[in-house]
Amino acid sequence: MIINDGILFRRAVEKDAATLVSLHDQAARWMRKHGIDQWKPGDKDAAHFLAKMREGEVWLAGDADGLIIGAYELWWSDEEAWGVQPPVAGYVHRLMVDRETASPGTGRLLLEHAESRIAGTGRDRARLDCVSTNPRLLSYYRGCGYRVVGEFPSKQGKDGRVYGVILLERRLAV
Repeated sequence: MIINDGILFRRAVEKDAATLVSLHDQAARWMRKHGIDQWKPGDKDAAHFLAKMREGEVWLAGDADGLIIGAYELWWSDEEAWGVQPPVAGYVHRLMVDRETASPGTGRLLLEHAESRIAGTGRDRARLDCVSTNPRLLSYYRGCGYRVVGEFPSKQGKDGRVYGVILLERRLAV
């Protein structure tokens, strides 16, 4: 376990899949409630998170009492959005915070943890994307030091829906 400002980080294991699904659905409902058309409840099932655990890393963040307050996925490539790239970056996906229990700033601490993991592998860039119709999230990531480096206007979701994403990157000290 890694402790960062009182948050305990640990890699997710198979038994955490249901917790991750619940956290995702809770975040999706919050987005919907606030007029953000990005995630949908039920979009990610246990199989999704189990696959990401095998292919990359999935991290859980908990408080001192062991209550899960957030999570994120860390991928080592993202050809779907970024194309074939040299191995210089880690790709942060599904940054999720439990809005009912997490303290303000928890999302930033999750990002810092991901950036530390990426830099620890010798890669000097953290990358992520957000839907182009979510200016609030774009502003948040820019405030965290990410800069827009491109746009992928026709990403296709598993449900066949086509949408645009903004590609963002942050240089890391390695």
